[in-house]
Amino acid sequence: MGNNFTITVVAENEKKANENINLAIEEIRRIEKLLTTYKADSQTNLINENAGVKPVEVDLEVFNLIERSIGISKITQGAFDISYGSIDKSLWNFDKTMTKLPDAETALKMVHLIDYRNIILDKENTTVFLKEKGMRIGFGGIGKGYAAEMAKQVLIRNNVQSGIINASGDLSAWGLQPDGKKWTIGVANPDAPNGAFSYMEISNKAVATSGNYEKFVTINGKKYSHTIDPKTGLPITGIKSVTIIASNAEFADAMATPIAVMGIKAGLFLIDQIPDLYCIIIDDNNKIYTSKNINLK
Repeated sequence: MGNNFTITVVAENEKKANENINLAIEEIRRIEKLLTTYKADSQTNLINENAGVKPVEVDLEVFNLIERSIGISKITQGAFDISYGSIDKSLWNFDKTMTKLPDAETALKMVHLIDYRNIILDKENTTVFLKEKGMRIGFGGIGKGYAAEMAKQVLIRNNVQSGIINASGDLSAWGLQPDGKKWTIGVANPDAPNGAFSYMEISNKAVATSGNYEKFVTINGKKYSHTIDPKTGLPITGIKSVTIIASNAEFADAMATPIAVMGIKAGLFLIDQIPDLYCIIIDDNNKIYTSKNINLK
């Protein structure tokens, strides 16, 4: 998935722990195979290849994930959109070769293919159809959270009472540490991502962070984050990081980027409307904003 996964389990001995960790790894690999765009025969690629041509039958699991993704697009008014694939590499590559921004006109031309309303689902036949030729979907904004959540479920079914699945900083924690305490999670400091600016104690919660320190380019001394506004095709500015706390990793992962796209005021307003969803935003001036009912240590 292009991400590092760290799996922590509480078990009575090392052998049992390793067996359980391997179960989680198998599940993550299974999901990667299903969703990746790097394998020609993945379901994601089959959907993309048939854009504008014909509906593609997919596993119910993939169908349901796409359906939930569209639901998130609706509540974020398109700030989250899995049909971002059309602008993936050609417009933004975020590597050292990038020395200037694409012009606004070119960016706008390319984003016309991004529109979750053009992903047509047929529940009866579990088919997915991308209405426009050239449309592409990708699970970059929700896939690792989904994989973390599914791996956690596999472990719970195997009687693992507590643990953490950490997908490159998007993590799901359940149960308690061996000493009976909740898990202590550090919220990354956007100016020094290996350090934490605050800590929280969690159990049966997921935490996901989207930050401009993860992938960015610096052009004329200004930092541009890899978080792209699907409406303009250009990177967002003004926000260094968004951390979401939710009851499951898939939802936390999916909400982190759109809140950054929506901006501080609209983003926090939306978070406060949704039960059991919390948020911490750090702006470019290191000012911290939080949703209601959140206490930082």
